[in-house]
Amino acid sequence: MQITIDHRSGGRRALLLAFMAAVIEGFDLQAAGVAVPKLAPAFGLTPQQIGLFFSSATVGLIFGALAGGRVADAWGRRSGLVLSLVTFGIFSAATAYVTSFEQLVVMRFLTGVGLGGALPNLVNIAAESTDPSRRGRAVSIMYAGVPLGGAVASGVAILGLHGGDWHSIFLVGGIMPLLVAPAIHILLPPLGVVKSEAKSTSGALSRILAPQTLLTTVALWVSFFLGLLVVYLLLNWMPQLLVSRGLAREEASFVQILFNLGGAAGSLVGGRMLDQRNPVMPVALGFAAAAAALLMLSLLPAHLGLTLMAGALVGGAILCVQAILYGVAPQCYPFEIRGTGVGVAVAVGRLGSIAGPLLAGFLVAGGSSPSDVIFALVPITLLAGLTTVLLLARRERALQAA
Repeated sequence: MQITIDHRSGGRRALLLAFMAAVIEGFDLQAAGVAVPKLAPAFGLTPQQIGLFFSSATVGLIFGALAGGRVADAWGRRSGLVLSLVTFGIFSAATAYVTSFEQLVVMRFLTGVGLGGALPNLVNIAAESTDPSRRGRAVSIMYAGVPLGGAVASGVAILGLHGGDWHSIFLVGGIMPLLVAPAIHILLPPLGVVKSEAKSTSGALSRILAPQTLLTTVALWVSFFLGLLVVYLLLNWMPQLLVSRGLAREEASFVQILFNLGGAAGSLVGGRMLDQRNPVMPVALGFAAAAAALLMLSLLPAHLGLTLMAGALVGGAILCVQAILYGVAPQCYPFEIRGTGVGVAVAVGRLGSIAGPLLAGFLVAGGSSPSDVIFALVPITLLAGLTTVLLLARRERALQAA
């Protein structure tokens, strides 16, 4: 059984709720980075322990994406999203009360599980809240909330609105999803309830990897892996790379905020590109623009005004193409396995989010300059664009043949 939203009466409400949840997700994703400057001295953390703290959430995101996609198909999108919000809300709030490093890592891992489970459900709710011809736009509106939430978290840190207290960041990050979850449960229709062989994990996975969908699945996985590699390398390393080039740390933080704000705007552009009658060429140009923006950032001198402009352009271009990927993912699979298909793709992308910071660390340790590290992302972005264009071309041929 499939339950869909009436696009005229409930679609806008569903999209608004998904957007609100995405803003909260973006805030919580970057809450750890905001809290670390105060949290690290409070616990006496070494650089290795800080890295483990960050990595624990990333590992949780992988498990959460896999579980969230399955829950979306088996219990419905609404139930999957509410469960994810409650999970990361509880464990984010609990992080404020930990008393040891070990507890800190466990709480951040469990928070990551909830955060990871939310995104596949948000993508599918957005895609299914509107007419198929506007699905890319709907997903991009939802996804724009993630960098917007990240910008809010960075702004809180710069302006000192958290009072210099690391506890308050996690408390706010925990209270917000717990407040929104009941509203979503009440106001959002129970989407995505299916009764088929796809309700089993093996049945859904076998269809995702079936010969007729295998090429689509592999292309989607490669695109997600490379795309999130670039995004998370920049999110984790760009401030440090900019400081190494001569900017003050506060100036680098402002660049990071503009990266997120540019990303929110770029996400909306990506959705409109995907909804074109023939999206292959616009999407190809979008990836070319992302590569050009990275090249520009790598070549610019350490001038604050120029770097602020470049940071906004890079954020807009990179998250534009990432929104395209989130928009195309639910269009790759039929309804009954869509949650699992999107969830596995997001989980593979999370592997890229681990590989990105590791790649930057490897390059820096090998003597690469900040410009070299950013330049290394250009061919990776172009390769992600190639696999995405092939994916879209394959989808267009299938639509024409239908």
